[in-house]
Amino acid sequence: MSAPAPGSPGQSPENPFPVRAVSTRVAAWIDKLGSVWVEGQIAQLSIRPNTRTAFITLRDPAADMSLTLTCPRELVAGAAVPVTEGARVLVCGKPNFFTGRGTFSLRVNEIRPVGIGELLARIDRLRRLLDAEGLFDPRLKRPLPFLPSVVGLITGRASAAEHDVVAVAGGRWPAVRFEIRNTAVQGPTAVAQIVSALVELDADPAVEVIVLARGGGSVEDLLPFSDETLCRAIAACVTPIVSAVGHEPDNPLCDLVADLRAATPTDAAKRIVPDAAAERALVVDLRRRSVRALRQWVEREQRTLTGLRTRPVLADPLASLSARGEEIGRSRRALRRDITRLIDAESERVGHLSARLSTLGPAATLARGYAVVTAGDRVLRSVADAPAGTSLRIRVNDGSVAARSDGVPQTSENGADHGQ
Repeated sequence: MSAPAPGSPGQSPENPFPVRAVSTRVAAWIDKLGSVWVEGQIAQLSIRPNTRTAFITLRDPAADMSLTLTCPRELVAGAAVPVTEGARVLVCGKPNFFTGRGTFSLRVNEIRPVGIGELLARIDRLRRLLDAEGLFDPRLKRPLPFLPSVVGLITGRASAAEHDVVAVAGGRWPAVRFEIRNTAVQGPTAVAQIVSALVELDADPAVEVIVLARGGGSVEDLLPFSDETLCRAIAACVTPIVSAVGHEPDNPLCDLVADLRAATPTDAAKRIVPDAAAERALVVDLRRRSVRALRQWVEREQRTLTGLRTRPVLADPLASLSARGEEIGRSRRALRRDITRLIDAESERVGHLSARLSTLGPAATLARGYAVVTAGDRVLRSVADAPAGTSLRIRVNDGSVAARSDGVPQTSENGADHGQ
């Protein structure tokens, strides 16, 4: 498509579009879009008196994004299942741009609640996905500290779960301190608030363990704790996480990702800190057992020493040494005799080898009247190696002399040499 001419409407400050022209064009483009099915969670539902239109804010459970919906009032009032805030729904609508206020909305003509079966099926699919990625691997579970000084707690404001964790943990170990973050634990804003609190506590170096606590509830109430965003945030934490969501039958996905699953908030409190009274009793019992074990060890060692002292070898230790003294003397004499014989034999063999080496060495050859002639660093092996003028060094038995080659001597017809 070619660029519009500079003089075209809306392409220059001299020829701008009026607001109505822009709104009309945007509405025309949006009107070309077809109907679309959207799933989300109802964050706000507004039905004004004496109006025929209901306004709904549909929020994405896994992201901080929302969409404005409009629908006939009768569509909400006549729904087979009550449409309320926090409910998961499927809506079918057509994008609409209202030119009067310049707002975008989705004009809905059908609303379907997401059933429990569908929610459980989606949770199961997400469970299989996270399991395939290794987020449930037991080898990735971090151990809890034995005695954390600061415990991070994420729970609802003034909730029974918060009271149970703080009261039980404080009763077991009074010195424990808590960093509490109160968030929504159900509804469309729960995931974002819990993830934000989780990141904040994980970044605090003083917090040694984080507890995610909530009382029991229905499947819809516990949906935020099976959210993919929250599960991945738990897996990304460095601080150990304890999941205490719901009661024993409840099993949201965050239980599988967390480092430890507690059946209830009270159980979580018992797992994160030891019982001071029980530990004190254990210390007393260990001390008593240690004293008894030490006494038994001393008595056993005393009996062992008594038995050793009655043995003949300790009663007269020199007797065994005297018996072995003569044997050691014989062994020393035999060893000295064998060493002397070996040294004599080797000395004789070395003498023979030395005589042979002297006989075969170059010094003996020179002593018999032979000489070694070298030209530079080469030993002469042929008359061709010493042409006329070559400097020579002649080594004899008692030293060496320098000489110069006159070349190969000339031979007469009768065989007599005439060279110098």
